[in-house]
Amino acid sequence: MKLDELDKKILGYLQQDAKITNKELSAKLNLSVTAIYERVKKMERSGVIAQYITLLNKDIVGLGFQVFCHVKLEKHAQNAIDSFEKEVTALDEVLECFHVSGDYDYLLKVLVRDMEHFRNFMVTKLTTLKYIGSTQSSFTISEVKNTTTITV
Repeated sequence: MKLDELDKKILGYLQQDAKITNKELSAKLNLSVTAIYERVKKMERSGVIAQYITLLNKDIVGLGFQVFCHVKLEKHAQNAIDSFEKEVTALDEVLECFHVSGDYDYLLKVLVRDMEHFRNFMVTKLTTLKYIGSTQSSFTISEVKNTTTITV
């Protein structure tokens, strides 16, 4: 789908506040409510808008300890990859998992309460998965940039 400047502006506003109404968008962009509605529906149908979500404040919900964990598999056969990916996606502490190039095979973004919670996660969950050869973890010191906004 080809996005024009109005579509891009609508997407910008929706990424800032997914609960913004069509009426509010209409006032900001000087378009009719119907025109806004039709543009948003078209972007939803085409898949440009994938979903609407609520972002939680990790500190307030008690999960403010963020860890990036590199994982190296001991085998790279398709069954090992499939098995690892299926098992890691079932772990609630893992927010994101990327198959990456370089010295390690996967990069995980893990969110836990504290160091003890992370230790428990590593010992009882992550390192018990099949085909894990090694892991290396980095703990977040401070968050410099964290955004979900994509500029189109």
